Amino acid sequence: MQDDLLKREREFHDLWAAAIDIEGIQVRDYFEACTAPENRFILKHLGDVKGKYLLDLGCGAGENSVYFATKGARCVAADYSPGMVDVALKLAASNHVAVEGRTINAMEIEFPDNTFDIIYASNLLHHIPQPKTVIREMYRVLKPGGKACFWDPLKHNPVINVYRRIATKVRTEDETPLDINIVNFVQSVFTKTEYDTFWLATLWIFLRFYLVEKVDPNKERYWKKIILEHERLRPTYLKLEKADQSLKKLPLMKRFAWNIAVVATK
Repeated sequence: MQDDLLKREREFHDLWAAAIDIEGIQVRDYFEACTAPENRFILKHLGDVKGKYLLDLGCGAGENSVYFATKGARCVAADYSPGMVDVALKLAASNHVAVEGRTINAMEIEFPDNTFDIIYASNLLHHIPQPKTVIREMYRVLKPGGKACFWDPLKHNPVINVYRRIATKVRTEDETPLDINIVNFVQSVFTKTEYDTFWLATLWIFLRFYLVEKVDPNKERYWKKIILEHERLRPTYLKLEKADQSLKKLPLMKRFAWNIAVVATK
């Protein structure tokens, strides 16, 4: 059954890769836009990456590898989808940076122990049938003192769960958003763990896409649209982000955010 799931994931992402236009990818926006709070959190806790050996696990189109390469990291763009690895290498070439490409199963990372300074994974774990196995593998291939960072959707928010039921054509059928208690497991494995959650009141932007702007969630990926249109969304987002900061101080509210971001030190 697990092999069938992985096959479906690879086929879905290979098909998606074939439709990607790398000329439309603004790499910096995925890390520095106001609507990229997960990556802004990660950058804050990573610090300077110059000269660091970095594994971009589940690299997708390669925005992450290319961004870190422009900051001086030596990057391996790794994905279970060969099509996505190919796109990542093309994106690197178009941005004039060198990136190594590897096709890798994240549950069996084909590198020796203590290899990398940093492992970065965005929107990966909820596609994996055994996310805890991936976290253990991250720990294994990190050098002592190295950092594993990832961000993924959580399963607790009712608005996002309705969106997931609607947006069936832009999601894989097997993906499983994380329980916030994944943090407890990370803390049990790593020496130090920092985390935060994002998108509570700010999810009004998703509702506006659907209810006001009539954007078909099966024709446009909302999580891409928030990056592509971050300048237009900035005034609304920044006001709502302040509300999020207050909401997250309330008991149990962090769990109802859309995404979680984690930076853990070996």
